[in-house]
Amino acid sequence: MVAGVQQRESNPAAGRVGRLFEIAVLGLVTSGFLALLGSGYLDLPSTAGTTAAILVRAVLLVSGRPLRIPGKWMTALALLYMGFYPLDYLFLSGDFLTATVHLVLFLAAVRILSAATDRDYAFLILVAFLEIVAASLLSASLNYFAFLALFLVFGVATLAVWEIRRAAASGRTVTEGARDRLATRLTGLALVVSTGILLIAAGLFFILPRTARAAFEHLVPERFHLTAFSGEVTLGEIGEIKRQTTPLMHVRIPGARGPVHLKWRGMALGEFDGRRWYNSSAEGETLRVRSGLLRLADDDQRRLQGPRLNYEVRLKSFASGTLFIAGHAEFIRIDAPTLIRTPEGSFRLQYPRSGVIRYGVYSYLGDSASPPAGLSARERERYLSLPPLDPRIPRLARRVTAGAGDDLDRAQALERYLRAEFGYTLEAPETAAPDPLADFLFRRREGHCEYFASAMAVMLRGLGIPARVVTGFQSGAYNPISGWQVIRASDAHSWVEAWLPDRGWVPFDPTPPDPNPPAAGFLSRLALLIDAADTFWQGWVLDYDLNRQLFLASRLQHSTRRFSFAWLEEAGSAGGRLWAGVRRFALRFGVFFVDLVLVAGVVFWLARWWVRRRRFLSRQQRLREGRAEASDATRLYLRALDLLERKGFHRPPWLTASEFARHLPPGPVAESFQTLAAEYERLRFGRRSEAGRRLMASFLALERALAGAGPARLLPGGRRA
Repeated sequence: MVAGVQQRESNPAAGRVGRLFEIAVLGLVTSGFLALLGSGYLDLPSTAGTTAAILVRAVLLVSGRPLRIPGKWMTALALLYMGFYPLDYLFLSGDFLTATVHLVLFLAAVRILSAATDRDYAFLILVAFLEIVAASLLSASLNYFAFLALFLVFGVATLAVWEIRRAAASGRTVTEGARDRLATRLTGLALVVSTGILLIAAGLFFILPRTARAAFEHLVPERFHLTAFSGEVTLGEIGEIKRQTTPLMHVRIPGARGPVHLKWRGMALGEFDGRRWYNSSAEGETLRVRSGLLRLADDDQRRLQGPRLNYEVRLKSFASGTLFIAGHAEFIRIDAPTLIRTPEGSFRLQYPRSGVIRYGVYSYLGDSASPPAGLSARERERYLSLPPLDPRIPRLARRVTAGAGDDLDRAQALERYLRAEFGYTLEAPETAAPDPLADFLFRRREGHCEYFASAMAVMLRGLGIPARVVTGFQSGAYNPISGWQVIRASDAHSWVEAWLPDRGWVPFDPTPPDPNPPAAGFLSRLALLIDAADTFWQGWVLDYDLNRQLFLASRLQHSTRRFSFAWLEEAGSAGGRLWAGVRRFALRFGVFFVDLVLVAGVVFWLARWWVRRRRFLSRQQRLREGRAEASDATRLYLRALDLLERKGFHRPPWLTASEFARHLPPGPVAESFQTLAAEYERLRFGRRSEAGRRLMASFLALERALAGAGPARLLPGGRRA
């Protein structure tokens, strides 16, 4: 680090280019880190540590203060973490990829703070490359492409500045004009080259289908493991899930132009131990999918009168491979060899996979499917079994249903009672109760969906009515930009299914509505816009494969005969909806963005003025102390010309500094500038640093003279007007 500082002092170009190089490398590492952070895979310690290191290094770069950390300290820290790595892998992270990401980010944070040599910067460039590669495996969203483009810009800038840095460090001179505009030219070069690379890559994208992601997907552990959808749910778990806003499922219903209020059924849980619902048996019926289509409805079912619905689902896979279905599925379209139908009527993949699961369903939306055959004695015992209960619970059930007629009336009475007499909240109890169900019914009297569903199911069983708890999602938000229904983790829900004679399993929902639903404000609309862009990315980038390539090629051949571009209709319809949404969003919030741009412009102008002022004061100090450089003389001379031009004294480009001074009108301005020109030439071309003090004094005298001078100008040829 000391050698680097000495080199900057002896070679101004090397110092300036070295600063640009540090900025480019830091931008490269930061863009790779942001791509990795956007995947949602990093934990809090890794995120906080790396962010802190980047911010500290950025502050040091702005202030111009190097951070000197002994190399042996860095080596000791790296060796210590290498010893910690096996412990992280075996006991903390639990998987190889997570532990390796922790290791890479720790070493990156250490090196970001201490980088001083070419070897350190080469290591940081390697770390940035590993970050962007890891993000490509962990992220499937649109923000990865944005950070990849930013990474590419900084990558081009880093390689370009590195070569210039090597030349500057060798002592070669750089012209003043080129040196002054070095940052601007390098930024333009990086942007132009990066844009060209992206355009070429986009063209090749539609020619060469991708297989690399499929080849490496098995390396990525599954990120969505929600126990509520994998065979059991503990009271309070769904409340934690509902605090998240991550989109988990998208549904497209042909012809729908608004929100569709449906329940998306996942798992049905039949056993209760007082704290959790679960299924002790994982058995199920294996159903073979033929040519991508599974037929579930028999002739009696297909003859039932009632509403039906056709819809397409894109689901982020869970550990259990559960499919979420509205109504009673009659046909399922899915690219899988087999499905498992559980005894509770749920569907899941036999071989769960990572990534996004796509399937289509044709469902019957009536209250029940074809007439049920009845429950077996074993099933009836299972759906009536109860753990030891607080005796107040069955007494409450009998009191609420007193006077009701059949099982349907009693179930509806319990549903109405819970919805009317209890409150909804996502807040967890301050302390864990020995009997959470009794605590909910007789003390707290408020909770979220699984408390309501559990209370109703238990009370139904106490009345001799078979019941079970169902977990899934409800409703969601319609995105008018993409045309898809967006279902988030916050839409997780649980309800009850009760067995009624001659009707089968009938759903009931005893949960009251949320008294404080999220408001549809600016952030929610912005989230819909981002989700629409991500949906377009998923459909036309990540899902682009050989089949879609052949489809587009066939449409292109057909459209060529018709002299039209019909082959773009499918992509254009999705893109058109996205563009229409963007226009609506821009019109509604245009004023906000204009204000934001104006504020950003003012802040940028003030920051630029402050930086220039600081540099000018620093240059003044060097001139007064006799430590001036040739570049300081050039900048001060150009500033003097700028002051003269504001008063109307225009210097023709063919006049030197001394010649221009002789053509100025006689007076204080001409005398001050003549002295300034002479001292400028001594310092700029004669390399006489002692001329700096006199140069600064003549510049200040010129400023005072110009303050009282009238306007004037010079004609071509140097003649005074």
